[in-house]
Amino acid sequence: MGLAQWLVLLVAAQRLGELALARRNTARLLARGGQEVDAGHYPLIVALHAGWLVAVFLAVPADTAPIWPWLVPFLLLQAGRVWVIASIGEYWTTRIVTVPDAPLVRRGPYRWLRHPNYLVVVGEIALLPMAFGAWAVAAVFSVANLALLTWRIRVEDQVLEPRRHPGLSH
Repeated sequence: MGLAQWLVLLVAAQRLGELALARRNTARLLARGGQEVDAGHYPLIVALHAGWLVAVFLAVPADTAPIWPWLVPFLLLQAGRVWVIASIGEYWTTRIVTVPDAPLVRRGPYRWLRHPNYLVVVGEIALLPMAFGAWAVAAVFSVANLALLTWRIRVEDQVLEPRRHPGLSH
């Protein structure tokens, strides 16, 4: 196994830990009266991320040296991922769960961006394969990710709109 495969395994372990945290947060939010919205797209997101990791693992020969100008930003994005998760705290989940009367999170990167986690994900999906010359993997999964994120962001924005403009009736 080469560096790319080891990185894929580390990212997979990171994602499994995040899924455990997301499951715990989702259960807490649902217990507080939260509702999951548009759960139908969730298996597609899981499949996309799993497929991306498998594709990188298999497409990159073990002896491939990293292209550091692509790998360094990927590694830096991991700090961004942690910042996003820490900033949103108990509301961070991999599903779209809305809790009545919950405030909008406006700390960390959420002060400036509506969906900072998705910027991190877009970067990760493109940069990891590019860091090992797997341009086709980067292109295919970036396009698929863009399609899914367009759908998901539209749904999230609809759910969050009443909190962004509480005085307006919807």
